[in-house]
Amino acid sequence: MEPLNFDGWLPIRIWPVAGQWQVDWCWFGDTPLHQPFFRDAVEDALRLPFNQAFRRQTPLAALTAWQAQSPGIAPSAFVLHASRCGSTLISQMLAQLDDHIVVSEPPPLDALLRSDLPDAERQAAIAGLLSAYGQRRRGVEKHLVIKLDAWNIGEWPLLQACFADTPWLFLYRDPLEIAVSHLRRPGMHMVPGMLGDCVLEDGLPFEGREDFIARRVGRLLEAGLVHCRDAAGFLVNYSELPAAMTGRLARFFRLSDEQQQRVFAVATRHAKQPSRAFIADGEEKRREASALLQARVQTCARAPYEALEKLRGA
Repeated sequence: MEPLNFDGWLPIRIWPVAGQWQVDWCWFGDTPLHQPFFRDAVEDALRLPFNQAFRRQTPLAALTAWQAQSPGIAPSAFVLHASRCGSTLISQMLAQLDDHIVVSEPPPLDALLRSDLPDAERQAAIAGLLSAYGQRRRGVEKHLVIKLDAWNIGEWPLLQACFADTPWLFLYRDPLEIAVSHLRRPGMHMVPGMLGDCVLEDGLPFEGREDFIARRVGRLLEAGLVHCRDAAGFLVNYSELPAAMTGRLARFFRLSDEQQQRVFAVATRHAKQPSRAFIADGEEKRREASALLQARVQTCARAPYEALEKLRGA
C-alpha cells in the first residue's frame, strides 16, 4: 500500500453513502483555525481556487490509516457546554495561542458521535478524526482543544471511552438567559425536528416555543450535571468569564503567565462576531423574559442549574 499524504488536509464532512461512510477533505495548508466555528474556517478554505478545483474523498478507514502513519497531537481538553454561555469566548481566547489547535464544534465529530456505526469502528474513526485535526501543520503546535456541540453532552460517555485521561469542562449559565438567547435566535437544537435524535428529545408534546426551549435547556443542564457527577467534569459558570482565564481556567488549561496575557486580546470583542465589541447582556435578557418563559424555566431548568452551582461550590 502506498503511503498516504494528507499534509495540510483536514476532514470537513463525514457521511454515509449507500451504507458506506465517506470522508470529504479540504486543504488548509498551514492556516490556523482562528474562526469562531470550524464551519467558518471551512467556508473560508473552500473559497481558495485550489479547493474549488480539487476535491478529495476517501473511505472512513483512511482516518485510521492516516493516524497510524502520522499520529497527531492527542486532545488536551474537551469543552462541553449548555450553549450560549461563553464556550466560544473560551475557544477564541485559546485560539490566540500559537501552540494551541482549537477546533470548535466540527460537524464530522458530531456525525460520528451520533452515527449508528458499531462501537469499535466508531471509536477508531473518532480517534482517527481527532488525530487528523491534531496534525502539526505549522510545526509549533503542542495542544489540541476540542469544543463540542451543546447536544453532544449526550454522547460524552462514548467520547470519554476513547480519551479516558483527557480533562474536560462543562460550561453553563443561568437557564433563563440561555432560553432568552434561543428565543431571540434559536440554535438548531432548539428548533423542533431540525436536529434529529439526541439527548434533548423527551418524546412529549409541547405547547409553544417557551415550553419547548425551557425543557431542552433543562435537559442540557441535567445531562451536564449527571456526567459531571459521574466523570469529574470541571464546572464553570458563565459569570466567571473572562476573569477565570487568569485563575481556575488558566490552571485547567495550564497556561503560562505570558499566555494568560495573550488570551485576553479578544476578551473585549464579541466571540461569535469579532468585529463587534462585547456588551454584557445578562440583566437585559432576564428583563426581556416573559412571565410564561420564567415559569417554564423555573419548572424545567432551575433545579439542575442550582444543583450544578452546588456541585461547583463543593
